[in-house]
Amino acid sequence: MVGNESRAAIISDRRITGLSADVIAELVAEVGPLWHERHQVKLGCRPRKRAVGAGAKHRLVFIDRLLATLVHLRHAATHDVLACWFGVDRSTITRAIGEVRPLLAERGCTVAAGVRLRTLAEVIGHLGAGGKTGIIDGTEIRVRRPAVGRKDREKFISGKNKQNAVKAMVLTDETGRLLFYSPAQPASCADITHARQLGLVKHLANGQPVEILADTGYQGLGAQTGGQMVTPPHSKFKKNPPDWYEEIHERQRKAHSSRRIRVEHGIAHLKNWRALARHHGRREHMSDTIQAVAGLLSHQQNVTRKPDQRQ
Repeated sequence: MVGNESRAAIISDRRITGLSADVIAELVAEVGPLWHERHQVKLGCRPRKRAVGAGAKHRLVFIDRLLATLVHLRHAATHDVLACWFGVDRSTITRAIGEVRPLLAERGCTVAAGVRLRTLAEVIGHLGAGGKTGIIDGTEIRVRRPAVGRKDREKFISGKNKQNAVKAMVLTDETGRLLFYSPAQPASCADITHARQLGLVKHLANGQPVEILADTGYQGLGAQTGGQMVTPPHSKFKKNPPDWYEEIHERQRKAHSSRRIRVEHGIAHLKNWRALARHHGRREHMSDTIQAVAGLLSHQQNVTRKPDQRQ
């Protein structure tokens, strides 16, 4: 395990974990008891010859497990490197990340102190209650190519980038505050199909009126949602449009683009976490990784926002 000085250095330097010391302290207080509870349940569920809690103690205490997971998510550090840093075996790091990452993924996106959004329905309700505008977009994360002969191997090939990737849907408010990050889907899934699978049309129909800005990948949802999904205007001329129309159409397109640019900034902040820039691990862990990073980033953003921006 790391010494107290090394642990303090990791916590105090935001460049290492991407989080401030105050946020890490809150994570320890919140996630620590959940990890301990699940660990005790796991120990009690299997046949035992000793009482729960007997035997050797963990060399890697919970705070070190949390820090190893944060460094892995922030910098995509390999388990071997983390094992050398924390002075334990590689399998210990793998087990620690596998236990802590799902707990971080379940936290949801923080929008205020003690207020978290975990589902798309909660996000739509939050936007509707506050009369706010949402911005939606899809993003792709490169992953390792599936093995030869694996079923549905071609599903991960992106039609846009011609690379093996997974896709997720991001939803922010008009200020760029992260509200929702969907589980991963193979990149061959179209943006509009992914939105329908997540139930976006149903949630918009059943909730309060909400304006959602989207790009051309979601054209067609406007009619299905009563105009709540706003996409760039269609060109009414397929060939030889008049000059005056081209000028108006370009002005409308740029106005729409300038309103939804905030979601691009939100995606850029997420991709600063190297685990989402390009994923080298197992694809089945992608959903937990995506949602864990989104929860951590939104928590840090909420802490660093000025008081008047948290309304």
